[in-house]
Amino acid sequence: MRRVLVSGSSGFIGHHLVKDLVRRGYWVRGVDRKRPEFEQSPAHEFWLVDLMKYRHCMQVFDGIDDVFHLACEMGGIGFISQYHARVSRDISRVDGNMLEAAVSQRVSRFFFSSSACVYDLGKQQQADVTALCETDAWPAQPEEGYGLAKIFTEKMCEYYSQEHGLTTRIARFHNVMGSLGTYTGGREKAPAALCRKVATAKDGDSIEIWGDGAQTRSFMYIDDCVEGIHRIMESDCPDPLNLGTSHLVTIRELAEMIVKISGKRLYLQFDPAKPRGVQGRNSDNTRIKQVLGGWEPSYPLWDGLNVTYAWIESQIKGGK
Repeated sequence: MRRVLVSGSSGFIGHHLVKDLVRRGYWVRGVDRKRPEFEQSPAHEFWLVDLMKYRHCMQVFDGIDDVFHLACEMGGIGFISQYHARVSRDISRVDGNMLEAAVSQRVSRFFFSSSACVYDLGKQQQADVTALCETDAWPAQPEEGYGLAKIFTEKMCEYYSQEHGLTTRIARFHNVMGSLGTYTGGREKAPAALCRKVATAKDGDSIEIWGDGAQTRSFMYIDDCVEGIHRIMESDCPDPLNLGTSHLVTIRELAEMIVKISGKRLYLQFDPAKPRGVQGRNSDNTRIKQVLGGWEPSYPLWDGLNVTYAWIESQIKGGK
């Protein structure tokens, strides 16, 4: 039985990844600085630790074959655009500790969860954006703070591979949705935030949408995300790969879909003064299909939103 470590295992993606790995027959140690919010960790071992401290990283790596490193100081656009110093400091410290511990403890493979925020801002100024391929990250002009820290760790993975022989795999996550994710408190992503607003609104109410609604994104369902992580980890590709769908929609369209799912009659009120991120971002999946034998995320957006909305609505109705 292969022994794996999942950092950030209490987070949305990390928690689902632990479930998937256990189902596949791996022995899993989950680590995080907080406990899972909605249900108990399915990991064989769960360690409550602070990976900002190098000695903790060394401890959690003991007896581990492979590492899935998802631990990260992050949140929605409101959070990452407000706390550049905090986000970049924490990401850099944790990622550096994890890579160094991986080499010291001689792990076999190291997966790093990067982000589409690493891409050149100059190529994301139009809503009708050209899908971003992996080479569009360089020359670098990423999003401040979060994006800059992520692309720096991508390079660290390359350096540790070259100088220490560490086998690394990298996925650039595009937007992910599904159940068991944060939907309130300031760190939630757009689908979860919109589902919460719709679920709490009464028939005939207005809901606030950040930005003008014309900004575009693609959204991936969590099942596709964890399947992609597994396939990328098992691949022979050391270079960063996009992990996201190529189905582009506007934020207005996303909100209208959620309203339709809810069955309510609601009005959309846009606030261009609120943080909105780049005007357009989409995933070019040419490279991942080449590497993974034609596979790419394909779960339908409507179906993913249905599951996400139903879960968030049930949490709200349950008083959580």
